[in-house]
Amino acid sequence: MSDAPSRTATNRATPKQSTSRLGVPRTCIHRVEADGVQLFYRVAGEANAPAVLLLHGFPTSSFMFRELIPRLASDYHVIAPDLPGFGFTEVPSERKYGYTFDQLALTIEAFTKALKIDRYAIYVFDYGAPTGFRLAMAHPDRVTAIISQNGNAYEEGLGDAWGPIRKYWAAPTAENRDILRKSILTAGGTRWQYTHGVADPESVPPESYILDTALLERPGNKEIQLDLFLDYASNVKLYRKFQEYFSKSKPPLLAIWGKNDPFFVPAGAEAFRKDIPHAEVQFLDTGHFAIETHVVEIASSIKSFLATNGIKRSSGEAAAAR
Repeated sequence: MSDAPSRTATNRATPKQSTSRLGVPRTCIHRVEADGVQLFYRVAGEANAPAVLLLHGFPTSSFMFRELIPRLASDYHVIAPDLPGFGFTEVPSERKYGYTFDQLALTIEAFTKALKIDRYAIYVFDYGAPTGFRLAMAHPDRVTAIISQNGNAYEEGLGDAWGPIRKYWAAPTAENRDILRKSILTAGGTRWQYTHGVADPESVPPESYILDTALLERPGNKEIQLDLFLDYASNVKLYRKFQEYFSKSKPPLLAIWGKNDPFFVPAGAEAFRKDIPHAEVQFLDTGHFAIETHVVEIASSIKSFLATNGIKRSSGEAAAAR
């Protein structure tokens, strides 16, 4: 494991050079080896600012945070990795990687160690939620706050769109696997995830779902996704453990939710209050990928939420960064 990130040749700027003349923090791309994996990640903001770890979901990558990162980076050190099996993270064949959510969490834990990030808030979305909640459960002292954007941890949050995948859990046959391959892992299936529940589907930038579709079409990738579909049942079995962590540790939590999401319905956001009574819950009139249509509102809510909970740079640190 590398102790420091290996930077791409095009991004050798020092932190003070990473802010443009317009005052918009520059997002850089890097790679680092952790857990035998070459993890691709995006990073912006001063290294001495409080860290915010962004964990994406299916079928996307850190690309989903392209508009959020610069909106947070003036106040926070923002890091967004591509999970193994997604985006531009590379898993060597000799690693014989097992695509399970337990393993994704172990890899992201190794990633935080490689970057020497020992305290961070987490933004979790979709698959990022069971990955991030495993980290928080294992190391509650490291997680300063949780922002869950359509990141579920309750049975009542699972919508009807899970029907075909639930059928696969109950009977993991080749036939049921092939049904998911032909219905979900297609260009139309990916676009639907982005546009369903959005008032104006044409407002969703097409590069988002087109990039995801292209990456899904890489040799072997659909099999990885089908393995993760099957293993998602392990997350549902862990919901009670996640809830025990919430109840015991009571981390500051903001659930900000696209209320028209067919996968993770609003009841899943409301449910956090059962275990964290002071959890903040906000609903947006959009779908699963709320960040594609409401990034301004989400960024504003995150900054307000973190500041309210004391997660901000001291005035001395801010002055030193300038």
